[in-house]
Amino acid sequence: MALAGAADPMQALQPAALQKSASVSSRALNSDGPSAIVPGFDDWLSGFRARLILDGYPADLIDQELTGLTADPRVVAAESRQPEFSKPMSDYVKGVVTEGRVREGQGFMSSLAFMPDVEQRFGVPREIMLAIWCVESGFGRIQGDMDVLRCLATIAASGRRRAFGESQIKAALQMIVTGEATRSTLRGSWAGAMGQTQFIPTSFLTAAVDQDGDGRRDIWSSHADALASCASLLRRGGWQGGVGWQREVILPPDFDYSLAEGPRNPPAWWEAMGVKLADGRGWSQADAAASSALIVPCGLGGPAFLVLPNHFAIRTYNNATAYALAVGLLADRFAAHSAVMAAWPAESPLSLADRTGAQEALRKLGFDPGDSDGIVGVQTRVALRAWQKARGKPADGYLSIDVVRALMGEISPT
Repeated sequence: MALAGAADPMQALQPAALQKSASVSSRALNSDGPSAIVPGFDDWLSGFRARLILDGYPADLIDQELTGLTADPRVVAAESRQPEFSKPMSDYVKGVVTEGRVREGQGFMSSLAFMPDVEQRFGVPREIMLAIWCVESGFGRIQGDMDVLRCLATIAASGRRRAFGESQIKAALQMIVTGEATRSTLRGSWAGAMGQTQFIPTSFLTAAVDQDGDGRRDIWSSHADALASCASLLRRGGWQGGVGWQREVILPPDFDYSLAEGPRNPPAWWEAMGVKLADGRGWSQADAAASSALIVPCGLGGPAFLVLPNHFAIRTYNNATAYALAVGLLADRFAAHSAVMAAWPAESPLSLADRTGAQEALRKLGFDPGDSDGIVGVQTRVALRAWQKARGKPADGYLSIDVVRALMGEISPT
């Protein structure tokens, strides 16, 4: 079948073409070495090639781009140590929001002539676009040089995110067919993200725009295209013009921390619970009418924030609380707002064994944390809060080394 938006690039194939693709190179299907790190990689690749043919992808394209493909061991290693989920929150945020980055970002606030047009077109403030540009590629300088198709194939073959990996490979192939990219262009991060604002292939197809008017959607070389594409993606992700992203708050001493990452209510609801803005600036009219949720990223020992709808739009890029919070805080600094007022606590890093062990313990104790993958995401924190509440502890959902030891002690008492 033809893929949407293409000028019939995936025309129906003749039986001879099907036979040609079926006799794939033995190099692709019988590779030793790297593919061995992902058991079943070659079987997955063989089956995926056959499905691509059935979906109408040209056989010569498949042979050209997938023959000889092997798993990349760097992808397997990187998946288990994503900093947004594994690094202590305070370290992650402080690593993102540095004074050097703040100074450089503030310089871009007035130096990019196309910014007013992009803001008017998409309703996204320039400080948010600049913060994402900074975090994703160091203002365009570090775009990654890994083979995107190989990375995505490794992700797909490993099984946990097979649907994601396969959908991204299909989108990348469409980019090649339509002439918007070449295989050499498809270089990026281990997760398959490309360009100055690190788009995965499906995001490129649906959200990338030609802001500079040269007829190309060039997220690699054009600052205007890259940043406008970022704003386009955010708007597709639910960005609300005129609404904020987060505000630091102070919680009362007797606050029920189990409300964190729970109900979304207008700021007045939280104020009735004793929650106060840390900077005392008050709410804008738009923010006062918006829903907001509470996050306590370092537990009761660190800063607290009410996150507004655009915090969740930022997660279009990376569905991690740490990422969206850090981007929002960096954007605040670009716009000359004050830094976080509460002190970030000193945190002890947790090993992968600590994190997976805590998840397994929660499951054995009757609290579902989701997959035991070492990623301390929302579901794990919800399960942890339920366990804390059941044990009469402050239910802040924060996984510290002491909490890990307490969980392990319950399932393996000495």
